[in-house]
Amino acid sequence: MSQKQSHPVQMGPIEPNQRLQKLIADSQRVSIDPTMPITRYYRSGNQIVETADRSLREGNLEKAFTFYLRFVTIFVELILDHPGYKSVLPVDKQQTKEKIKKIIPRAEEIRKKLLEKYLAEYELYVKHLKLQAEQEEEDRKKAKTLQALEPSTSKVAPTVSYAASAPSQVAVISDNDVKLINQVLYPSDFLTDRSHSSALPTTGLLLAGEDRRFDRALKPQTMRQPASLASEFRSIVVPSNTMQKFLELAAANTAANLETCAILAGRFEDNGFSLTHVIFPKQSGTSDSCNTMNEEEIAVVQDQYNLITLGWIHTHPSQTAFLSSVDLHTHCSYQLMLEEAIAIVCSPKYGETGFFNLTSYGMDYISQCRQTGFHPHTNGQSLFVEAQHIVMSDIRDAKIIDLR
Repeated sequence: MSQKQSHPVQMGPIEPNQRLQKLIADSQRVSIDPTMPITRYYRSGNQIVETADRSLREGNLEKAFTFYLRFVTIFVELILDHPGYKSVLPVDKQQTKEKIKKIIPRAEEIRKKLLEKYLAEYELYVKHLKLQAEQEEEDRKKAKTLQALEPSTSKVAPTVSYAASAPSQVAVISDNDVKLINQVLYPSDFLTDRSHSSALPTTGLLLAGEDRRFDRALKPQTMRQPASLASEFRSIVVPSNTMQKFLELAAANTAANLETCAILAGRFEDNGFSLTHVIFPKQSGTSDSCNTMNEEEIAVVQDQYNLITLGWIHTHPSQTAFLSSVDLHTHCSYQLMLEEAIAIVCSPKYGETGFFNLTSYGMDYISQCRQTGFHPHTNGQSLFVEAQHIVMSDIRDAKIIDLR
């Protein structure tokens, strides 16, 4: 008969109701940018629900609950204060209400399951404390017994070897308990699905001159994200000629030192995304900013070709490739709707192209920032990093739609 395997474990106290309340508070800590067209939120809101649905299917209750609650918070509370709310079509409002009617009971059911899960994990923690206390008491008794058996110091003591006792802070638990422990999420783990970002550079250039981070000779279906990222962000396949085509149409503005921007759109395919179209909306640019106009025209195009928004692309005609403070706020609105959304920044002057996304810390920080225009942000944790879920491909061409 095989011996039952045991495992040492160290845990910290997590009160179930407090843990759940923190998850709720973190899920609702979102905001919308009143300067962003309200159509962008209504157009992309279903992507929040899709992320929640997928997380629920995969058994990730915390993430599903977070995104369901995020959708409800945005479209029940925050959207009412947007200056463009009165312009929203009645049909869009009605469709959103129908989604909310389905989401609220679903979120409530998840909340109950999470509380049960947290209670079970807390009971496991209490069991661990009891085992630890029993082990420490046993160690004290052994030490006291050995001390009583020690010969007088006036006599020559025989050489005696004793087995070392286990550290007092370690308890022995079963395999079944370990399975539960491996599922424990601590407060610092909430909403940090992209915690890998701390190991990445603060900024970076994925493409600089002819130096390519990705092997363009590989087919998209053979390229995979690192294992640590694959379960977090779904990949986005980007046609290799996307940036070249974009820069060709932006050349006139670039020569005049004006920024140009466009929407990245595509489809969900093979459990990932494929960028298929670059849509140029009507816009006005300066040397360091670009504002889109008539975004309802973009909605018409996306409906026509059945496209979803995957992010945006813009130039820095006289600067390097990075995300400015204004860019961070712009991209936050995209990534709020689709967590995989990317920002591509092209710097023709320096021959650089960067692919970026906000970190989980950056999303939280920027969504709470109320400043507008160019302004300083924290010098602490990274607000954005190189996007690690990009797959370059020569198989497809990016299609251009110019609405200017």
